[in-house]
Amino acid sequence: MYDFLTGKHAYFAIRLIMGVLFIYAGVIKLTNPGGFAMTINLYGVVTWRMSTILAYVIPLIEVITGLCVVLDIKGALGVLVVQLLGFMCILLYALHIGLEADCGCFGTPRSTTNDPVGPLEAFIRDVCMLGACILLYWQRRKGGHVPRSATSLFSRS
Repeated sequence: MYDFLTGKHAYFAIRLIMGVLFIYAGVIKLTNPGGFAMTINLYGVVTWRMSTILAYVIPLIEVITGLCVVLDIKGALGVLVVQLLGFMCILLYALHIGLEADCGCFGTPRSTTNDPVGPLEAFIRDVCMLGACILLYWQRRKGGHVPRSATSLFSRS
């Protein structure tokens, strides 16, 4: 069991799942930045102007980080963990103030028949994703997986 968890296939599969989740979340938000800006604004943490800027910046960072996690670029997993921790802090704040708005994690619901994902459900999902990141760090340590540098993508070897 130990060899299975630390093997290259398990390491790749978890990286692929995490990376694709972040790529998907970012792309979905980029298709409706206005809706995502409104979701950000509901939390009342930043101004409307900052919400509109973040509605583009956050998804771009998610897409880039997701790609880098899939490609196993050094530092990408750390950036992904920082994003998750930031999202979790915002979700805890929403729970604290009793906000029941959709988290906007995977875009803005286009239909009122969609059940929005509230802060508690999103927080639990983020905890699970953080657990996957911890597993990836553990796999690196025990399985000897070494992420590559970004420059290695552009060098001929």
